[in-house]
Amino acid sequence: MENNTCPKCQSDHVIKSGIIAKKQRYTCKKCNYSFTVNKLGKRINDYYVTKALQLYLEGLSYREIERIIGVSHVSISNWVKSYHIKKPQQVNYHPTYKIVNHSELVEYIKNKNDLTGAGMIITELGDKFMLIKWERFKD
Repeated sequence: MENNTCPKCQSDHVIKSGIIAKKQRYTCKKCNYSFTVNKLGKRINDYYVTKALQLYLEGLSYREIERIIGVSHVSISNWVKSYHIKKPQQVNYHPTYKIVNHSELVEYIKNKNDLTGAGMIITELGDKFMLIKWERFKD
């Protein structure tokens, strides 16, 4: 028997009680409550959802974000749609990004030439850092 507990009384004395809409039903022997266990899909940590949406707003494409955080571009697209995120128009600028560790970040910041340009954001990405820099399109 599967390891299910009653959502009403938290008892683990449950028995199978038929199938509805291709889902297994259970009945609690303690409180007689009937329930269906929902399929548990792979849940992605909210940190990665937030980070993916931030990167999308910074101008990165779905596939670039996929390569950086390791989550499917389809999932990222679904999050953008479900949270009604609108990407701001960035006509004259394009983002470039680098993934660096702490020591590389310190060295990068020491170089004044790397800090010139249209703008830059440094964001934490797990145990690393991401540098996002906007540069003007060259005509």
